[in-house]
Amino acid sequence: MKAAARTKTPRKQVPKKTSNNLKDPVGVYCRLRPVSVPDQECCIEVISSTTVQLHPPDGYRIIRNGEYREVQYSFKEVFGTNVAQRRVFDVVAKPLLEDLIHGRNGLLFTYGVTGSGKTHTMTGSPGDGGLLPRCLDTIFNSIRPLQAKRYVFKLDDKNGVEVQCEVDALLERQKRDTLPFAKTPSGKWQVDPEIADMINVQDNCKLEEVDEDNVYSVFVSYIEIYNNYIYDLLDETPLDPIKPKWNSCGTPVRSVDFVAPQSKILREDQNHNMYVAACTEIEVKSTEEAFEVFWRGQKKRRVADTQLNHESSRSHSVFLIKLAQAPLDADGDNVLQDRELITLSQLSLVDLAGSERTNRTKAEGNRLREAGNINQSLMTLRTCIEALRENQAYGTNKMVPYRDSKLTHLFKNYFDGEGKVRMIVCVNPKAEDYDESLQVMRFAEITQEVEVARPADKPLCGLTPGRRFKNQAFKEELSRQLEIRGGPIGGERERSLTELLVQSFPPLPCCELLDIDDDQTLPRLIEVLEKRHRIRKALTEEFTKNVLAVKSMLQEMDASMVSKENYTQVKMTEKDKVISGQRTEIERLEKKAKTLEYKIDILEKTTAIYEEEKRNLHQELENKSQKLQRQVSDKRRLEVRLQGMVTETTMKWEKECERRVAAKQLEMQNKLWVKDEKLKQLKAIVTEPKSSKPERPSREKDREKVLPRSLSPPPVPNAPPIRLRHRRSRSAGERWVDHKPPSNVQTETVMQPHVPHAITVAAANEKALAKCDKYMLTHQELASDGEIETKLIKGDVFKTRGGGQAVQFTEIETLKQESPTGRKRRSSPSSPLPPEEATESEWTDVETRCSVAVEMKAGSHLGPGYQHHAQPKRRKP
Repeated sequence: MKAAARTKTPRKQVPKKTSNNLKDPVGVYCRLRPVSVPDQECCIEVISSTTVQLHPPDGYRIIRNGEYREVQYSFKEVFGTNVAQRRVFDVVAKPLLEDLIHGRNGLLFTYGVTGSGKTHTMTGSPGDGGLLPRCLDTIFNSIRPLQAKRYVFKLDDKNGVEVQCEVDALLERQKRDTLPFAKTPSGKWQVDPEIADMINVQDNCKLEEVDEDNVYSVFVSYIEIYNNYIYDLLDETPLDPIKPKWNSCGTPVRSVDFVAPQSKILREDQNHNMYVAACTEIEVKSTEEAFEVFWRGQKKRRVADTQLNHESSRSHSVFLIKLAQAPLDADGDNVLQDRELITLSQLSLVDLAGSERTNRTKAEGNRLREAGNINQSLMTLRTCIEALRENQAYGTNKMVPYRDSKLTHLFKNYFDGEGKVRMIVCVNPKAEDYDESLQVMRFAEITQEVEVARPADKPLCGLTPGRRFKNQAFKEELSRQLEIRGGPIGGERERSLTELLVQSFPPLPCCELLDIDDDQTLPRLIEVLEKRHRIRKALTEEFTKNVLAVKSMLQEMDASMVSKENYTQVKMTEKDKVISGQRTEIERLEKKAKTLEYKIDILEKTTAIYEEEKRNLHQELENKSQKLQRQVSDKRRLEVRLQGMVTETTMKWEKECERRVAAKQLEMQNKLWVKDEKLKQLKAIVTEPKSSKPERPSREKDREKVLPRSLSPPPVPNAPPIRLRHRRSRSAGERWVDHKPPSNVQTETVMQPHVPHAITVAAANEKALAKCDKYMLTHQELASDGEIETKLIKGDVFKTRGGGQAVQFTEIETLKQESPTGRKRRSSPSSPLPPEEATESEWTDVETRCSVAVEMKAGSHLGPGYQHHAQPKRRKP
């Protein structure tokens, strides 16, 4: 049983207030603050009643695509620097008050940078009240004769209202009157001189179409949102000096003059509306009383002195005006206590703290933290507005981050369709605020694109309208008639008709006979009695006539009633026929409605399927778009990479072509040099002086004798000495690593490989490779003919991903020394020959010398090698 008792019944889901499909955009207005200096430079200009233009001040330019830009922004209406507070109230706030009277909610907030005139617009100044005092004055001017007595309406702790009976309300009033600090409602309210000029509004503005059959009551509350915490500015909890107060360090506070207020929390009522739990709500009955409550809370609001504003608001203030109304009963005397007929509407007047940049305000410490929280809450508001606009414009279901800030969380119901939303953008046109004003204008432009659904109207009570004043007129007429007939209500009791008739008779004279000779008393009494008899007879006749007249009137009335009953019966019969026909039509329409509802259900399901398919297709489209964008980006990266590879390959092949051209040029130069050497040898042979003719050996001796291999070509007479030359490498313009092992042997040939500015190392190392981009290894080995063969192995140096160097070999260049083959010329024969043979074998003639073919080879780019092939002459027979 206990477990069953603890189990709570789940709360019944109350449907959200539904409205029609009509939506209204957020109304955004712009108000310019007057400049303090007449000749001060301005950056904002009013173009028309709905348009302003921003232009950068002198010395400041916005460079976008190399152009100087002037931007125009449109609003619902623009209030210039000379527009009065009354004009702003009539255009912006008065429609919200009309909705408040008709049971609909409203939200009005001022937005702008610090020092732009938001607080002046909302509160006003002495002699020129702002929107808040004008709203209060208009409300009480409209409902003053229709207000309920105090405590007839009572707010609960769950954002609801109930109606108390007159006895409970009387007990509440008596309890309040017994408090020492309470002010009597009947006494005249003493206005604080500090605020007397601000609420002395002479406009006497009054709302039209106020329901006169309702009773009204006004409740006000005042909160602030400071550092993303909610504080009650009307909380007057008395300090308890007995209990010690503790600070954050865990030590008692010595002074009990000030205790930090407790932060309030947000809750959600049964209608899913947000409200501040345990917030002080005061019932007020006049403009002076309401504004005095506001001013008492305004003194507790956090303000500070900054570089831009001497009284800069450091928190968002929210002044809530709740209007409770309920209809009177059918007699127009008492208030109906049905909760479904009680309407509670709310108007929220929000003065937002100004956004600011710390490089201008020079804020430090607490001021810097406050500015950061202010800017963060305003940024959250902007993020919510952008999310709402995106959801409405593109049909998305993006989550709106209301909970990121207390400000947006408190007013999320307004943007979900619980009332109208109005915003006044306050702007300071001076040139120093250009950057901040530009951001404010952009936010206002986004806000105007958000649409809010219209709320549903309040339910009708169904009673006869005008019953209040009819009841009052009836009471006044009844009092007047009673005064005529005998006094007002509560005076002497009503006398009967017999008493009135007796009073109308002549008074009887004295009937006492004191003297026997009295002959006047009896005749006087007889005369009075006869007079009374005549009056009685006349009254009887008149009464009989009246009775007959009444009888005839009753008969006529009976006849007319019978005829009316017959007529009514005929009409009722006709009406019954009409009603039966209408019932038949209603049944048909109900069947049709059920059919249409079934069709609507089918269409809704089909629509849901199509919507789901649409969302899936949209998601697929987004995925494909993202994939396409990735492919495009990959293609671009590949193009850039291929372009880099093409450039690198082009440079590599250009270098290779240059190297090959240089090698070819060197080869051609070597060939040309070889030809020159041949010509020089030939010239030396031709120009050699004749000597004794050498002996020509016989063929048999030539066959038997093996010519020895010479290591070097025979010296050429009269030839200049040959200098050793270094062969210039084909890659002299690059930085090389010349790797020569210690085992290399100097060949002492004419052409030696030489690379200028090269780093010569005995063993390859990473330090040398990091400084160069080419590599050359000198390798020597013994050829098959016994000569030393030198190979130059060349390559390119590349950097690896790991941070090291790698060598890629590209070519091998071979240097080989070859000795000339052929027979030497002998200066004298080894053995004496016969004179005739000696004479025949001498090389004395030109023919003999020219028969020697000189062959020169450029082997492995080492320069010329010499081979002499001598063809012996035939002996003459």
